[in-house]
Amino acid sequence: MGEITNIMEYQAIAKQKLPKMAYDYYASGAEDEWTLKENREAFSRILFRPRILIDVSKIDITTSVLGFKISMPIMIAPTAFQKMAHPDGEYATARAASAAGTIMTLSSWATSSVEEVASTGPGIRFFQLYVYKDRKVVEQLVRRAEKAGFKAIALTVDTPRLGRREADIKNRFVLPPHLTLKNFEGLDLGKMDQANDSGLASYVAGQIDRTLSWKDVKWLQSITSMPILVKGVVTAEDARLAVHSGAAGIIVSNHGARQLDYVPATISALEEVVTAAQGRIPVYLDGGVRRGTDVFKALALGAAGIFIGRPVVMALAAEGEAGVRNVLRMLREEFELTMALSGCTTLADIRRSHILTQGDRRRPTPRL
Repeated sequence: MGEITNIMEYQAIAKQKLPKMAYDYYASGAEDEWTLKENREAFSRILFRPRILIDVSKIDITTSVLGFKISMPIMIAPTAFQKMAHPDGEYATARAASAAGTIMTLSSWATSSVEEVASTGPGIRFFQLYVYKDRKVVEQLVRRAEKAGFKAIALTVDTPRLGRREADIKNRFVLPPHLTLKNFEGLDLGKMDQANDSGLASYVAGQIDRTLSWKDVKWLQSITSMPILVKGVVTAEDARLAVHSGAAGIIVSNHGARQLDYVPATISALEEVVTAAQGRIPVYLDGGVRRGTDVFKALALGAAGIFIGRPVVMALAAEGEAGVRNVLRMLREEFELTMALSGCTTLADIRRSHILTQGDRRRPTPRL
């Protein structure tokens, strides 16, 4: 393996190393995969307006998320079944996030439990929640996460049904026999049965609550003191409802382009959501980030931070914990470099005027 110089190079290594069913599960999107490609390509249509002759000898990229101080505005998104990528799975990801001084979000469908992840040592961790039909199960899980020291809930709101992921249908995707959904093991909900399409789609159809609505955000607030981030908002209308519901923050996400195809890239939806939130709650971006330049573009459009998902799993498959550490290090270094070359020394220096979107190009250049 030659030297890895950017985080995208891990994907080819992961493809070589992983069984086809596992790689396809991580890599694929819904239906035509238009949004999957667009999540990346939309970033390439945003250009920089760098400022020069600014003292950039000292750069500070620390920030705080829901009151928790972190080393950089780059966090780890929830991704399921990490032991399918590497035997250390979520343990490795948790250790790498902690070493980098940033936040890891653990998936409900992790192959390690909230308690096991907490046992890896200190670290700021959020818990991603799917709401099951059996609310007792949800209550129990939320309480366990809180007791294990998790600091916030990322409530996934875009999955009343699973998107049509054709690679998983072709592969008859099912969790390998030696793995279980660890958080549900004692509840007889930890196993996924073989099905005549995707085993995961059948599991979701049987277990996940399609009646989930805004009133359930209030219900969730009644059972936990953890702040709730609403993950899966892509419109101004839902951003306003999220604020109204008392959410602590919004994660602009299209579920890694795995749910509804032909929704905009998250970077394209971001400004609309930020404008609608009116600064009342922070807005984060999840989806398509592969470069430090992408992080800067998201912050310039009003994001308070970003989450990465696939790069973590691909690096985990390729090199375990060292791979995840390397992804976080490379993104951090690229982001710092982008800041220096744009004339910014703190996150507060990053302004909307540092970038040019396609929409801006149709308007006159700002006058100073």
